[in-house]
Amino acid sequence: MNDAHKIVEQVYAAKENVRAADDLIRSYLPFIKAETAKFLKRPPIEGQDDELSIAMMAFHEAIGGYSRTRGSFLKYAAMLIRSRLVDYSRREQRHSRVISLDAPIGEEDATLGETLADDREPHEETALRDATRAEIEELTRQMQEFGVSLSDVADNCPKQQRTLDACRRALEYAKGNPELLEDLLKTKRLPIGQLATGSGVERKTLERHRKYMVALLLIYTNGYEIIRGHLKQVMKGVAVR
Repeated sequence: MNDAHKIVEQVYAAKENVRAADDLIRSYLPFIKAETAKFLKRPPIEGQDDELSIAMMAFHEAIGGYSRTRGSFLKYAAMLIRSRLVDYSRREQRHSRVISLDAPIGEEDATLGETLADDREPHEETALRDATRAEIEELTRQMQEFGVSLSDVADNCPKQQRTLDACRRALEYAKGNPELLEDLLKTKRLPIGQLATGSGVERKTLERHRKYMVALLLIYTNGYEIIRGHLKQVMKGVAVR
């Protein structure tokens, strides 16, 4: 049994057994610390850095949310850890500024927020950019296996609202039928016939926007949480979870 298959078996066992989950987290604590260190730009200190606890909880969350359709478990766990650490950092930044940014300083009553507005470089923005870049690089690599590039997706994106709505319906159907996502990963082909029949979308519409649909469905086979957030803005009016 190779390492990739072994960890998948361990993850599925950990879903059903709390002790197995704890053992898996302990076994991969060096990995969790390494991911936390990438975010902090230094090794985390146990008992002092809340980020390490956040990362451990994210790893546990990854165990519960993982399926084989998501690809590599460790890549999925790493993306989830980065995402949760970014969320935590942003919350902490907001909380720390609630009072201080509005407090007047100096004799001209300028607020601290106004004073820092021009020269601050928020840590969370840098972390979010890094995490987003990592997701885009991983998605780009995965799309290459299907002969699809980011520029292809941009060119193939629906221009009309009714076509975008049709693609939404096909996406929702695929999300509700994960065997279609598994088929996509296995065959490296978009299951157009099944999508058309199940979603009620015309086959020619899906064929015309095949590369766009491939990208959408791939996003739901891995842990692309940040990209999914951006997708909400693109596909307004549909619940993208």
